[in-house]
Amino acid sequence: MKNRLTYLFIAGLISCIAGQADAQATDAEISSPKKEIVFPPITVLIDSAIRHSAMVDYRKFDVEAKAANVTTQRNAWLRNLGIQGDTRYGTTDAFSTNANGVTSNFSNTSSRQLNYAVGVYVKLPVFEVVNRRTQIKQAKAEVEAAKSMQEAQQNEIRQLVIRQYQDLLLRQKLLNIKSQNLGSANVNMEMVEKEFRNGVIPVAEYVRLSDMTARIQAEYEMALSEFVLSKKLLEEIVGFTFSNPELKTKK
Repeated sequence: MKNRLTYLFIAGLISCIAGQADAQATDAEISSPKKEIVFPPITVLIDSAIRHSAMVDYRKFDVEAKAANVTTQRNAWLRNLGIQGDTRYGTTDAFSTNANGVTSNFSNTSSRQLNYAVGVYVKLPVFEVVNRRTQIKQAKAEVEAAKSMQEAQQNEIRQLVIRQYQDLLLRQKLLNIKSQNLGSANVNMEMVEKEFRNGVIPVAEYVRLSDMTARIQAEYEMALSEFVLSKKLLEEIVGFTFSNPELKTKK
């Protein structure tokens, strides 16, 4: 009988020590920060977003088109300068007369031959001559306007990346806070369940604490969803994905 009591005492002591070790491990896991994503520098994200933006490419091509139009306007005067040729093949009739005051001689000849002519022409329309400088100036202004639109588009991309980047950092911090709150709530709920089974706390208090834990769980799920959404949006903007630890729903 004495040996049996000693065995039970040792077994209880071992169980108590193991329980304390598990509690310490759980507390350490809750207090330790959640592994976070290491994002690239924001300058890298901005440069990648500008390269990935289809609208920026559109503005770039628009600048090139406007620059080509300047060259066209400068060379527009060449439209009034050219070479013209004409070729004809057929029958040619020649009629001649010779009068010496006494008699008149008439001759008529017909032949088939090839006739051609080549010449250079120059036209000087007054409107084009006067308005040429204005047209070139207008074309240059369109190039500058297109460049301004391209720069404005790039600034808009920069602002979008900065806002989304800061939003993602905020969502990550909130997710870590909600994760720690959920871990603490789960540990507390385990203790409440033990006390409820032992009759220490009433049913009403158990229901209230269960409802509180469920709300903390819902807040964590909402924070997780907002974090994933913000991350996907930034990845879509910059054109590549971030390496991240596996995200799992805490139970």
